[in-house]
Amino acid sequence: METAAAGRMAMDKRLPPLLVAVFINIAGFSLILPLLPFYGQVFDAGPFEIGLLFAAYSFGNVFGEIHWGRQSDVWGRRKVLAVTTFIAGLSYFAFAYAPSLWAAIGIRVVSGFFSGTLSTCQGFIADVSPPERRAKTMGYFGAAFSLGLAFGPVIGGVFAGDDVVAASFRLPIFIAGGFSILASIWCLLVLKDAVPPKGKGAPLPRYHEAFTFVGGQPLLLRLFVISFFGIAAFASMEAVYGLWSEENFGWSAHDLGFAFLAIGGGGLFSQLVLIGPLAHRFGEARVILIGLGVLAASMLLQPIIRTPISGVALMGFLMMGHSLAFPSAGALLSRNTPPERQGGTMGLLMASNAIGRILAPPLFGLIYEQVGHDAPWYFGAAMIGLVALMAGLPAVRISDRARSAIPSG
Repeated sequence: METAAAGRMAMDKRLPPLLVAVFINIAGFSLILPLLPFYGQVFDAGPFEIGLLFAAYSFGNVFGEIHWGRQSDVWGRRKVLAVTTFIAGLSYFAFAYAPSLWAAIGIRVVSGFFSGTLSTCQGFIADVSPPERRAKTMGYFGAAFSLGLAFGPVIGGVFAGDDVVAASFRLPIFIAGGFSILASIWCLLVLKDAVPPKGKGAPLPRYHEAFTFVGGQPLLLRLFVISFFGIAAFASMEAVYGLWSEENFGWSAHDLGFAFLAIGGGGLFSQLVLIGPLAHRFGEARVILIGLGVLAASMLLQPIIRTPISGVALMGFLMMGHSLAFPSAGALLSRNTPPERQGGTMGLLMASNAIGRILAPPLFGLIYEQVGHDAPWYFGAAMIGLVALMAGLPAVRISDRARSAIPSG
């Protein structure tokens, strides 16, 4: 009993500094998001190129997550977080003075690489929390993430200028860099490793084995489909939202920053208030289906209602649906994967989701440019509707059969 209590006290002391670091870092990252559609126009970028600006970060992120997650076993979590957030901060300053669109895209790749530390943070959480408390601890992590996502864009919008020139965006980009460097200093001075460095990196995920395993599991295969298309759609809506709201409402980066407050607020509300009770009452599979329904409806209604108030509220619902569906999909996938398969399967899921974030924003930018400015909303809603029918409903049936097969008592 005393040992368990001591373990909880150690976790309680070590976890808050990590959550503060996550909040500061995500606030800095998300601060840039409402600026990208307008900053891209400085270089005469069209919707496709602006989609590339969003995708470039995710491209770097893929390699960063693999590299820094393993490197944190060698150096320790604290050192990796301190080094990566510092260099990511420097990349923001370089981004503010990018001489061309392709230089800006390249800098975003570098920034994404050094910001690919979610696996490191999750490793820290695994170090400090016992298995029975890990889900609750990951909820705190998600809340810190959503808080950063809510407040960062507001700061970016407040300090952005109204003119579409590079100078209008330098101050908020400098603030983003400052946040990242502040997170680095915080990690260096306050964060404490829970376990000593192992001196060697964890083995790379065996994606080929995970691919074969997932392909033979009907429930897991459908969860992968749900995650891939859902996260691709959400990332794409983020990419076109600035351009669409500028055209329909005349919004600037300043206005868009406040609109992004609804996005973070919707995610925070879902994670703190909704997801636990809903999962307890209906099970994760049905929560996934509810989230997909909210996601599809919010996209479908955006061009139909077309008012500034609905433009903000529906983006909040978009994030709410996203925050219901995809944490639930990850939890259901993890619970239906044997311990010896967890690393490879979750690594494959992360890689699959990243590919969706890389490919979809430029594609939806092309749809916006070539088909029509409302078309991405309708296309995204139809895509999520099909995913709900073809993967979400079967996932509920498979999950229900599995639960009914478990003997009661």
